[in-house]
Amino acid sequence: MSTAVQYIVVDAEAEGQRIDNFLRRVLKGVPPSHLYRLLRRGEVRVNQGRVRADHRLCAGDEVRIPPVRLGAPLPPPEHAPHQLAWLERAILHEDERLLIIDKPAGLAVHGGSGLSFGLIESLRLLRPGCELELVHRLDRETSGCLVVCKRRSTLRELHALIREGRMEKRYLALLVGELPRSTVLVEAPLKKNVLASGERMVQVDHQSGKPARTRLRRLARFMADDRALTLAEAELLTGRTHQIRVHAAHLGLPLAGDPKYGDEAANRCLKARGLARLFLHAVALGFQLSSMSQPLRIEAPVPAALRGFLDTLGARS
Repeated sequence: MSTAVQYIVVDAEAEGQRIDNFLRRVLKGVPPSHLYRLLRRGEVRVNQGRVRADHRLCAGDEVRIPPVRLGAPLPPPEHAPHQLAWLERAILHEDERLLIIDKPAGLAVHGGSGLSFGLIESLRLLRPGCELELVHRLDRETSGCLVVCKRRSTLRELHALIREGRMEKRYLALLVGELPRSTVLVEAPLKKNVLASGERMVQVDHQSGKPARTRLRRLARFMADDRALTLAEAELLTGRTHQIRVHAAHLGLPLAGDPKYGDEAANRCLKARGLARLFLHAVALGFQLSSMSQPLRIEAPVPAALRGFLDTLGARS
């Protein structure tokens, strides 16, 4: 059965929802791959304009949905019991409004771009009946604290906190090279580009980039063969795509193990010493919702693979 063209006005309950998740709810039974194809082709329109899959809706928006052939509802992706058990253990905090999970490196936060499911789809299996939504993203290669909402009102409030700079986000990063001072504030506007392949690339652009600020604080210095390395805490003062990775490379101190913005020769050397991933971990976040009597601060333990790699390095005074 095929649907007719639909024009849907977004209500207050759907405000802040990503368009891809909105389509999943409205077009039950349509494969996610087909929904992303409709978005890429511009057949889905919001207020008569093309949008990307991560576009967030506002109350009053008009969404045009083209005719779509509906099939039987798709069964959820199968997960082995041990996978769901692991996911349960990875939850760092949960209450009636949200949960915070320790995302592992290598797992995408959501499906799409050739992936049938990601972390959010898996969490929806773990918490059936909850309207779970990602509050923010972590790169696939990055591990650590990730916030997921159970209520749309909480999602809107957290997005406001992020816009106003009132959500603390701290990362542990290993820089290839030596940070020149104990603390460095990087202020370099960033512009996001999407290649023909769909890959996202970000670069410093002082003319058309969006403001971006990162504070780096030196924690320790190491040597790997003849290379200086700096273990640093990176505090996000804005939240742009790939911000820490691009700002570090802009300083001439790319992140260890970064395949996109990093030093290829250094990465080969560090991989030979046991670093098999990007050294970037969302170690802590904090915020206070209007419903909270005190701020919430959550920390994600440093993964064993990263701790073990640091143990192989020689400390530098």
